[in-house]
Amino acid sequence: MIGNFLLQISTTNDLLTAQVTGVQPSQMTLSTYDLAVKGGWIMIVLAILSVMAVYIFIERFMTIKKASQEDKYFMNNIRDFMHSGRLDSALALCRNNESPIARMIEKGLNRIGRPLNDINAAIENIGKLEVARLEKNIAILATVAGVSPMLGFLGTVTGMIIAFYDMSMAGNNIDIQILSSGIYQAMVTTVGGLIVGIVAYVMYNTLVARIEKLVFILEARSTEFMDLLHEPVK
Repeated sequence: MIGNFLLQISTTNDLLTAQVTGVQPSQMTLSTYDLAVKGGWIMIVLAILSVMAVYIFIERFMTIKKASQEDKYFMNNIRDFMHSGRLDSALALCRNNESPIARMIEKGLNRIGRPLNDINAAIENIGKLEVARLEKNIAILATVAGVSPMLGFLGTVTGMIIAFYDMSMAGNNIDIQILSSGIYQAMVTTVGGLIVGIVAYVMYNTLVARIEKLVFILEARSTEFMDLLHEPVK
């Protein structure tokens, strides 16, 4: 009882001294490197997956952004060339325009003279090929989004196994540090896996949304081109 009372007095004096002198108690900081080291090999795998996800996102985002750029006068020029019978000029315009829309319209121009169903099928096939090019490596991004939380959970399970194994080997000399080391690894890998998975999931949905928007534009332009074929020549 007396010992506890003296300990409380000593602790109170230390706090008062810190408040008077303005010296704050030292605090331990935890860096990202420490978290990675504690997480073990699973954190290395998660780091590799995160780098892959960021690279794929940036590369695909720039590609899709470039493909989505459209000349607002492109279809008007195609219409004027077709009405005036200048198909060569329309083809030259398509070849000078590096966009999925231009390549799709070029395919349709090359099929003029055939049945409309054949022209429409040719345009749809080119549109599908263009969308497939835009979706390159996006499946990897989806895989990273799904696998990362599972890897984090794997680290949680292995960390708990290590913790209980160390406890069993310690026997009666169980130390809180023995238990906390395994739990520390378990929690770090869980957080790491969730962070990588959430970020990859957001990036994946962002790219999918932009591709769907571009697909809508391609469908609209293909329909507009097919309508041009039904217009009477002036």
